[in-house]
Amino acid sequence: DVQLVESGGASVQAGGSLRLSCAASGDTYSRACMAWFRQAPGKEREGVAAIYTNDGTTYYADSVKGRFTISQDNAKNTVYLQMNSLKPEDTAMYYCAADTAVLIFGGTIKAADFGYWGQGTQVTVS
Repeated sequence: DVQLVESGGASVQAGGSLRLSCAASGDTYSRACMAWFRQAPGKEREGVAAIYTNDGTTYYADSVKGRFTISQDNAKNTVYLQMNSLKPEDTAMYYCAADTAVLIFGGTIKAADFGYWGQGTQVTVS
């Protein structure tokens, strides 16, 4: 089993930065791929960024490329999402997710591929 706990969400002004953290515990094998998703009210959950924990390969949604960076600290079992140049449209609940055999095609990070989820942390950009 895997437990994921997000933190770092806040209210910020447009152009600002935030760093989200996802502290993971449990089965390491089941965390082979970790990702950040976001969901705004009335919208579908969107895959924002993903990282393969064994080799550090990363993927990003086009909407955040060049602004967001996903990274990991294996010693702390933590994955981060550094968010710069924030826009009002980045406002959403951000979720951390993990799973093992995730195949990302064409850069699309799909929620259906992930079985472990955190409770989310709110990011509001005004």
